[in-house]
Amino acid sequence: MERFGVKSAPSRNRSKTALYVTPQDRVTEFGSELHEDGGKLFCTSCNVVLNHVRKSAINDHLKSKTHTKRKAEFEEQNVRKKQRTLTASLQCNSTAQTEKTNVIQDFVKMCLEANIPLEKADHPSVRAFLSRYVKNGSSIPKSEQLRKAYLPDGYDNENQLINTEDR
Repeated sequence: MERFGVKSAPSRNRSKTALYVTPQDRVTEFGSELHEDGGKLFCTSCNVVLNHVRKSAINDHLKSKTHTKRKAEFEEQNVRKKQRTLTASLQCNSTAQTEKTNVIQDFVKMCLEANIPLEKADHPSVRAFLSRYVKNGSSIPKSEQLRKAYLPDGYDNENQLINTEDR
């Protein structure tokens, strides 16, 4: 049986993958067809992730029928958003997050100026009023979190106001 053994094909020492090519290098090479975000290479018109290591994979995608079709649709729309990674999306502060923080800081400031204990914010009728009549009022946290996270900011601001008035 040893006479009929199958010989394996000789292995190649050299790989055809580009070892030191980054997604940004491919973007500069192919232009506006591609974009990079979070270390990944995206096709701008198709919004799919491409393998940036093999140039042939990128060329095959750019020559494909689906890419050609989507590129035509993309040029018709002309204002299609680029796909982003989840980490890049989470780093972006939306206006709602900023507005929520402003509402909470204003609420703490109002309580400090009116000498209202922050524990009153935990009362069910106060909670119902805030959620019903105040925009983003339901996003105001319980008194313990108000003290830990937002009170130092308001306290520092009040101290600065008091110090400037004394002068």
